[in-house]
Amino acid sequence: MPETPDSEQEVVKPRELSEEVGAKEARKIRARRDMDRTIWFGLGMFGLVGWSVAIPTLIGVGLGIWLDLTLPGRFSWTLALLLAGAALGAMNAWYWVSQEQQAMDREREQQQHE
Repeated sequence: MPETPDSEQEVVKPRELSEEVGAKEARKIRARRDMDRTIWFGLGMFGLVGWSVAIPTLIGVGLGIWLDLTLPGRFSWTLALLLAGAALGAMNAWYWVSQEQQAMDREREQQQHE
């Protein structure tokens, strides 16, 4: 007489099992890929954000010093262009971070639909 499964046990059909194993394997592969990407990507993004603020600030300071030496006056070009460069750099960093956030959101949505 063949055994009948208990009500507590589920009968898993080969096709369902194959799909479940495939989905788990895909998640595992994605997790491994994302882990490596996260570490290096985080360091790279940190550098990108830092340089995107530092470069405009330094350009502003250099131009300000040159203007202060060329056009002396009561107004400090160095200070004004330092602030302008820092503001421009902050907007630049915000742009890059928001672009990456949008890309991550799109990727997450694609993964949820798979």
